Amino acid sequence: MQTQQGATNIKKPEEIAAEIEFVKRLTAEISRVVVGQNYLIERLLVGIFADGHILVEGVPGLAKTTVVRTIATAIDTDFQRIQFTPDLLPSDLVGTQIFNPKSGDFSVKQGPLFANIILADEINRAPSKVQSALLEAMQERQITIGSETFSLPTPFFVMATQNPIEQEGTYPLPEAQVDRFMMKLVVNYPSRDEERLIMERMSMKETPTVNTVIDKNDIMRGQQLLDSVYIDEKVKNYILDLVSATRQPEKFQLDIAAYIQFGASPRACINLNRAARALALLRGRGFVTPQDVKNIFPDVVRHRIILTYEAEAEQLTTDQIIQKILDCIDVP
Repeated sequence: MQTQQGATNIKKPEEIAAEIEFVKRLTAEISRVVVGQNYLIERLLVGIFADGHILVEGVPGLAKTTVVRTIATAIDTDFQRIQFTPDLLPSDLVGTQIFNPKSGDFSVKQGPLFANIILADEINRAPSKVQSALLEAMQERQITIGSETFSLPTPFFVMATQNPIEQEGTYPLPEAQVDRFMMKLVVNYPSRDEERLIMERMSMKETPTVNTVIDKNDIMRGQQLLDSVYIDEKVKNYILDLVSATRQPEKFQLDIAAYIQFGASPRACINLNRAARALALLRGRGFVTPQDVKNIFPDVVRHRIILTYEAEAEQLTTDQIIQKILDCIDVP
């Protein structure tokens, strides 16, 4: 009865379009500065509206930082960019206690994490003790300094960039922190036509500037609207099957168990559900289709599957394993 009732309450496309009209203004403003990178922009907006954090991997020079800075500028909200370096300390992120010799008391100086949008640039260039300082902030949306705990502002969104692990001077992220990210995106080089446009636009002395077109209330309204996006029971079961196949592939007649050391955690189901609904919302629908789940599934589980040495020996990638799962699991 609940499923039928939920299905009858699906918002019409014109209703969705009216309620998320501000998203069109946001994407249009971003496109004035950023050339291409439609996949990255859409997934970042999915993360913002699904209230999840995003890890972006790609070689330097692919406009990862530019995209986030552009989005943050187009939204009237607090933004902080943190450049991660090997000598960074946890207190450089969360803040510290400062002693006042006159009063004999300690006061708290809050760090840059107390902002709405955080860009953690080249996060894998800092050691694990600094990376772990983000754990409480990303999961509990709070920060503890000394004996005091402070709530972070709403909305709170972390986008971290990292260079490929193979490059010098990088540290692998702890698995506990990686699992805090809703999605991991892999950014590739632009097409030839896009690169020509980038060259022509950015080689001019006056480059395009970004205007503020929405505020954080619009973001919070979009996050609330996410709860009204309908997802059928069959699609929910499809999500469960996909995630379960990363842990027990033999139950789905998948011959990949020897290549997977650890599968996706239950957090993957939660994030896949929310990310699929956000994707449907951004595409102007009040309901989730199986294709939404298929489109977003690689981004949600890419960083949650740990491969075995056998997979590395056979030069199998996580994305290849994910594709095998998508090809095998029946679509409702």
